[in-house]
Amino acid sequence: MIVALLGAESTGKSTLALALQQTLAAEGRRVARVDEVLREFCDAHGRTPRRHEQAGIAAEQTRRIDAAAQGHDIVIADTTALQIAVYSDIVFGDRSLYDGALQAQANYTHTLLCALDLPWVADGLQRDGPQVREPVDTLLRTALQRHARGYAVVGGQGAQRTAAALAVLQPPAAQAPAPRWSWLCERCGDPDCERHLLPR
Repeated sequence: MIVALLGAESTGKSTLALALQQTLAAEGRRVARVDEVLREFCDAHGRTPRRHEQAGIAAEQTRRIDAAAQGHDIVIADTTALQIAVYSDIVFGDRSLYDGALQAQANYTHTLLCALDLPWVADGLQRDGPQVREPVDTLLRTALQRHARGYAVVGGQGAQRTAAALAVLQPPAAQAPAPRWSWLCERCGDPDCERHLLPR
């Protein structure tokens, strides 16, 4: 099971990824968490990526998710190539990364879109400002809907958010159907017997 977390800046993706990893691992599952390659790039280079570097970051994010899936029961992906495609669209007006990102997204079991109900918090180079959250959220939803990629929106604070995500990943077992009403023939003991309805 591959769980892809998407969402605009400061919507709790990394916090939720860690919470899901810890919760599911406590159940005895082999769980891998794939962190955000974009964050790693910014930390390593001390800057945000340039236009020509975006495709490599997106490809590496997909590669790491695929690699983690080879040896684990569950992979929690703290964002996917689709997030990079959206950033490229907003920052550079480059829409060339969508096709590959959406092809990769189709292979993921669940896509969770983090709602905009958390306050924006600055995070160095990683975040542009609260004004970009709604445009990013809109582009993510539009891309997923246009290409029929199902997703669930998760919101709430702290444990509520984790519980909302787990409800998508682990829905309650379907209720057993109500037992079929049956009548037992007092003459022969056959529940399907209708001879008693026939005229004598």
